[in-house]
Amino acid sequence: MLFSLALMILCGLVLSGIMQKLKMPGLIGMLLTGIVLGPYVLNLISPEILNVSADLREIALIVILTRAGLALDINDLKKVGRPAILMCFIPATFEIAATTIFAPMLFPITYLEAAIMGSVLGAVSPAIVVPNMLKLMENGYGKSMSIPQLIMAGASVDDIYVIVLFTSFMGMYGGGSFDIGNLFKIPVSIVVGLLTGIILGLVIIKVFRKIHIRDTVKILIILSISFLLVTLENAIKAFIPMSGLLAVMALGGTILKGYDVLAKRLSDRFSKIWVMAELMLFILVGATVDISYAAKAGVAAVALIFIALAIRILGVFVCLFKTKLNIKEKLICAISYLPKATVQAAIGVLPLAAGIAAGNTILTVAVLAILITAPLGAIGIKIKYKRFLVRHDNYENVGAWENTSEDKTLESA
Repeated sequence: MLFSLALMILCGLVLSGIMQKLKMPGLIGMLLTGIVLGPYVLNLISPEILNVSADLREIALIVILTRAGLALDINDLKKVGRPAILMCFIPATFEIAATTIFAPMLFPITYLEAAIMGSVLGAVSPAIVVPNMLKLMENGYGKSMSIPQLIMAGASVDDIYVIVLFTSFMGMYGGGSFDIGNLFKIPVSIVVGLLTGIILGLVIIKVFRKIHIRDTVKILIILSISFLLVTLENAIKAFIPMSGLLAVMALGGTILKGYDVLAKRLSDRFSKIWVMAELMLFILVGATVDISYAAKAGVAAVALIFIALAIRILGVFVCLFKTKLNIKEKLICAISYLPKATVQAAIGVLPLAAGIAAGNTILTVAVLAILITAPLGAIGIKIKYKRFLVRHDNYENVGAWENTSEDKTLESA
């Protein structure tokens, strides 16, 4: 196990560094490390690590979402308004619908199997999107219009929506019917998650103000509470739906709102933790990718992925209709909504395990989607954000996000 960890860290750092030298995102090197060292190529990652891979990936995701919460100003989200809500479900709905329509034309599968495939493909990866948006915020890009906040918020809820649909479609395949009640779980899950995170955030602020605790201990306390929130989601889901990851972000956002000096200090420390967490997350995601499936995919799978992505981009533009964003800023939002990785790695194999006839096809397309969209989205953000977004070193929140008769234009990027 120690040998595997050492190999993962060293190879991940080397390949990440090489990619950065080539002006590409470092996470591509980490994904490649996982693919090469993983069980489907060299098989140099120990079974002990692979057995807890899902838990380690979830821990890394909690770290970055906690850091995101500590940087996510609630006032910015209020300013974003309607588009943030629409971004939570419209792009994913467009992509799922496109996959449901076009997949049966390209593969010998039913429309229900195509809907399951669409729900596997539909989720954006917060593990890729959130760190990139944090970098944009730290460098002042798009902050006056809260573009990174919009994308982070939408990407975090998008996964809840898609997973609920995936569960519903899987139930239909098992002989059940589509339960419309499952869709009502989505807003309940969001509200319960937000309220839980806000309440705990207020409690933490009171405790930290009254009791002197080292920042390192505060981080351990916040991480432990975040782990409990995600665990609580699974424990109570039979009684009441709750988004644990959204609660984690809300907790961080509440600390920023009520104790901003502390939030900024803790955010700096979480950024250091993220160095290791990022390595583990993307290497282990890469380790789940069986490239033999991708090799069998053929032109049809690639065509389907790009058709679905094109329709997804259309969905993003629908969300941003009648906003003050110019075409370049809308494009960066669309590019940021392309990457897929964590959800596809987690649920891509479930249809095959459940005995669905098209399970192998679904898994193959999911693997190929990770290989195509994770680099595509990450590279797209990296090479375009400076050209497409206005940089504000010292910005002020400027009015509402929607177009008004008094303010019709935004400074061109």
